[in-house]
Amino acid sequence: MKKLFCTLLVVFALPQIVIAQADKPNIVLMVMDNLGWGEIGAYGGGILRGAETPALDNLAAEGLRLLNFNVETQCTPSRSALMTGRHAIRSGTTHVVWGMLYGMTQWEITLPELLSEQGYATGMYGKWHLGDTEGRFPTDQGFDEWYGIPNTTDESLYYTGFQFDPEEVEPPAILESRRGQQPRRVKDYDVPARREIDSELTERVIDFMERNTETNTPFFAFVPYTQVHLPTLPHPEFEGITGNGHLADVLTEIDARVGQILSAIDRLGIRENTIVIWMSENGPEEIFPHNGTAGPWRGTYFTALEGSLRTPFIMRWPAQIDAGQINNEIVHITDLLPTLARVAGAEVPEDRIIDGVDQFDFLTGATNQSARDGFPVYNGLTLMGYKWGNWKLHMLEQATMGSTVTTPGMPRLYNLLRDPKEEYDLVEHLGMEGDGAWVIPAIFTRIVRHQASLQQEPPITLGTPDPYNPDVNR
Repeated sequence: MKKLFCTLLVVFALPQIVIAQADKPNIVLMVMDNLGWGEIGAYGGGILRGAETPALDNLAAEGLRLLNFNVETQCTPSRSALMTGRHAIRSGTTHVVWGMLYGMTQWEITLPELLSEQGYATGMYGKWHLGDTEGRFPTDQGFDEWYGIPNTTDESLYYTGFQFDPEEVEPPAILESRRGQQPRRVKDYDVPARREIDSELTERVIDFMERNTETNTPFFAFVPYTQVHLPTLPHPEFEGITGNGHLADVLTEIDARVGQILSAIDRLGIRENTIVIWMSENGPEEIFPHNGTAGPWRGTYFTALEGSLRTPFIMRWPAQIDAGQINNEIVHITDLLPTLARVAGAEVPEDRIIDGVDQFDFLTGATNQSARDGFPVYNGLTLMGYKWGNWKLHMLEQATMGSTVTTPGMPRLYNLLRDPKEEYDLVEHLGMEGDGAWVIPAIFTRIVRHQASLQQEPPITLGTPDPYNPDVNR
């Protein structure tokens, strides 16, 4: 009798489970590589950069545009923060490196792993840069399938490099894999492939959405595109389309790829309950002629300046977010994991420090205030400063990726509303009316609290192999 009762419970519960699963929103997360705050029309670029961006501008008008979305200073740290909800300093993913073991240990719990546990299909199409060895590819870290490149796009230039020796350096490739399998080499990642890859990524993500919509499976489509990372070269179909050079042609291509995905979402009839996020994981390129712009902010990636930290972020979710929202509250890339975990009904790990905060109420308009007021700024292993509200304190300063890091006699303090380019140090004016001296102890209190957390949970060392056990390895 007990067995029959349990069976009936399962039978009657099944329709509710199916309904709950069907109600879970799809998530399409598009991430650009080194695209600055000031490139697209919705952020003051577009035609000023030689190319209109109508699809992206319309996407911004249909949802939420953040003016103060912040990332880490390098590719690998930003992608690690996105995947784990933790600052890279904690995960041993602090640097872009070559020739050594790197990437996330298997101990880290990733966003796709959390979503998979909630019944999501998880697909990734694009650049990883979080490990290129067995156990550290995307399909080892929560993704059901992956097509893309393991590292960085400038590797596509190796083939044409002076005296390139494939016996010494393995020729870069585009890889493909499925969960539980080793990646297979699809083709060389050379300059022609570099021009074409974002087109291929778009086709594959659309196919992924079609397959899962047909089976009524909620999906997480992660699309870390390769543009505009150097070499900033457009697909042959977009070569010369603007008459304003390669960067403008690439901006046109970027907009067109977004338009393809948005059109597919509409065609599949899943617009209302599909979260679309479009963002960049780093500030603009610095190296000429691939260099970009951060709009009103100063600096590029690999610095602690606003041009490095602030990047575009657009989110559309018709079922939850009113159109035309714009906000200047601080949001950090680590916040995406706890926010999307809540959306999917997943629990954020409690056995480790999670730096990200749940921004669901803020992003959906239930509150006008962000759930965070600031964050520490690292470049590699170095704590460069701290951003708090409209203030930025620099303990160290670096103007460009290649310039020398300087240590001022006193920390330098900037107000980002009055001085968006961080040029007028308020510490030099201590004792004057409006000097802002009161901010320094407030920020240092937060710095000390952050540093104490590193003692509470010692960071994973860069290059730590698997298996990693914090009780043993620390």
